[in-house]
Amino acid sequence: MDLTAAGLVSRVVRELGSRADELIAEVERGLRRELPELWDDPGIARMAAENVADHIAAGLFGLEHAIEPTLIEPPPADLDRARRLARHGTPLGTMLRAFRLGQTIVLDRLLAEMPRFTDDAELVSAAARHLIATAAAYVDRTSEQGVVAFQEERDRRLQWRLSMVNEAGMRIGTTLDIARTTQELADHAVERFADLVTVDLLDAALHGQDFSSEGPLVLRRTARAPVSDDGPEPGAATQELYTCPEGSLEARALITGRPVKHHGDAVGAPRIHSTLVVPLRARGATLGVARFSRHRNPDRYDDEDLLLAQEIAARAAVAVDNARRYSYARATALTLQRSLLPRGAPRQSAVEVAYRYLPAGDQVGVGGDWYDVIPLSGARVALVVGDVVGHGIHAAATMGRLRTAVRTLADIDLPPDELLTHLDDIVLRLSDETSDDVDGEAAGDLGATCLYAVYDPVSRRFTLARAGHLPPALVTPDGTAEILDLPPGPPLGLGGVPFEAAEFELPEGSLLALYTDGLVESRDHDVDAGLIGLRQVLVRPAPSLEEICDHVIETLLPTRPDDDVALLLARTHALGADQVATWDLAAEPAAVARARSDVSRQLSEWGLDKLGFTAELVVSELVTNAIRYGQPPIRLRLIHDRTLLCEVSDGSSTTPHLRRARVFDEGGRGLLLVAQLAEHWGTRHARRGKTVWAELSDSAELPLLAFTQA
Repeated sequence: MDLTAAGLVSRVVRELGSRADELIAEVERGLRRELPELWDDPGIARMAAENVADHIAAGLFGLEHAIEPTLIEPPPADLDRARRLARHGTPLGTMLRAFRLGQTIVLDRLLAEMPRFTDDAELVSAAARHLIATAAAYVDRTSEQGVVAFQEERDRRLQWRLSMVNEAGMRIGTTLDIARTTQELADHAVERFADLVTVDLLDAALHGQDFSSEGPLVLRRTARAPVSDDGPEPGAATQELYTCPEGSLEARALITGRPVKHHGDAVGAPRIHSTLVVPLRARGATLGVARFSRHRNPDRYDDEDLLLAQEIAARAAVAVDNARRYSYARATALTLQRSLLPRGAPRQSAVEVAYRYLPAGDQVGVGGDWYDVIPLSGARVALVVGDVVGHGIHAAATMGRLRTAVRTLADIDLPPDELLTHLDDIVLRLSDETSDDVDGEAAGDLGATCLYAVYDPVSRRFTLARAGHLPPALVTPDGTAEILDLPPGPPLGLGGVPFEAAEFELPEGSLLALYTDGLVESRDHDVDAGLIGLRQVLVRPAPSLEEICDHVIETLLPTRPDDDVALLLARTHALGADQVATWDLAAEPAAVARARSDVSRQLSEWGLDKLGFTAELVVSELVTNAIRYGQPPIRLRLIHDRTLLCEVSDGSSTTPHLRRARVFDEGGRGLLLVAQLAEHWGTRHARRGKTVWAELSDSAELPLLAFTQA
């Protein structure tokens, strides 16, 4: 039977079919020699070997049965393998070269076998042309299909990369919390990119120190995903400090500043087959490393995966650095804020106090809320709460300046409304000083609110004024709670608007609550609802003010407050009639002797005979000055509190001044003597007249040098 070209090809293929394994092995050797990159990854190498075998089998089957090239079925997994090459990052040219190289090797073997079956040169030539045309048509068609699948997968992978990077920009860094930011990085990567992600930050970077490759690298694990993973590498627990081993992937990435790609079993984690370790760097600072590992996903990380990991890590590093800088600035501001607040309650008998200060949540920053308890003359006490507009170090520093100003003004015993007027002037001056500041945080007008109150335990009078601040809450001993009705006052810093004071007489044991707006106002409710809640919690029975403070905070602020909160609770006490003695004195020299006698007798009744001589000297000088330089009416008052308070009031507004008396001066030593005998002394002015007071204690001694110094 005469052979045709197709028949000759079929016979050659049928004969060669028994040695197909040799042909497949020869093609594999050629691919390994010419395209070694296909065999670097064991998974890709296995896939390439399977692809070679399937294509050779499909091609030989079509040639043997003389099937049209367009009808020869390629391997079912051919397109999936092309997509996998695209996911692996293999260049398109490599895949096409593999097709052509395999075609060349197979054709050479078939063409070499043809002369053994016939001596007809024309038939061999026709069969060769048929063979080459059929093989070329098959390779072209399968290559075209593979290129389309490859490119589609490349485009999809590019879109996936872009979506991963864009999503990272939206999901990572939603807060200014370092731990949460790193956890967002880990959670994002573990969803579609890695089976296990850990993020470790340098402990030095968390404390604001520069990275140094010298010495051990101490890391803190701040994130891990999945959190409850039973994977092969538990590693350090979250927030646990550990020393990075020398020569480890993390150490290499930190020291070189370049990412590390590792394939094969990881140290201590035999199931992990592919790992990327990427340093977290932002603004020239090395912050730590992120480790991405695969043990479930069979694909190894390639160069494109490494590029994607670097892009995600770069965005995360900026967010971590922002959080780190904010945390450092917040910690500095909080330290400043707390250092400027009272360290403890001063010793006084007028009120029992308890207080709380809560900084705002991390998103807002430290504010300028403050409170204060200031002992005043006459056993009185001043209670203060205030709030500076804004947040950050500038607000904390401004708060400290205003608190100092309030204490200074309180030392000269200004009434509440006058004190706020002076404080308003101070805020205006501070605003002028900062208006030219180039710092964006400090620039602009300053604003603040303040509530200043004075309680007198002798008269049980409570006098207060407010500057744009919420009024205090009052709970009387019978359990009635109310918000005191005070005249409104403008916030500090507006200027030109007067302040008005109000006065109340409080029963002994009344509870006062002074607070800032962060306690009663939030995004969930308005001020009115907060004030209702405050009154309700204040009337609950509690054994101490500290527990009342805790109840108020727990009830009104179940979560982190949106704004700073200052809370000051005060329970009033009263000085009984047996602790106060008052005498009206005539404006004549003889009144001095009678005053000394009255004082001596009263101190004996109080059991303060040790203070008798010192008190008589002080009272003599104060009464003599009032008779000589003051105006009637003249009144002497003694208050037996923690110390002995001596007060002499007269109708004159002239303020006495301390001066040095010369050797031959007949006067000028009275106030010098009072100043050295008393622990404290001073003058306070009333609407009419003044009061000169002195505070004595058992430690007072007679200063003989006061009479002998020139």
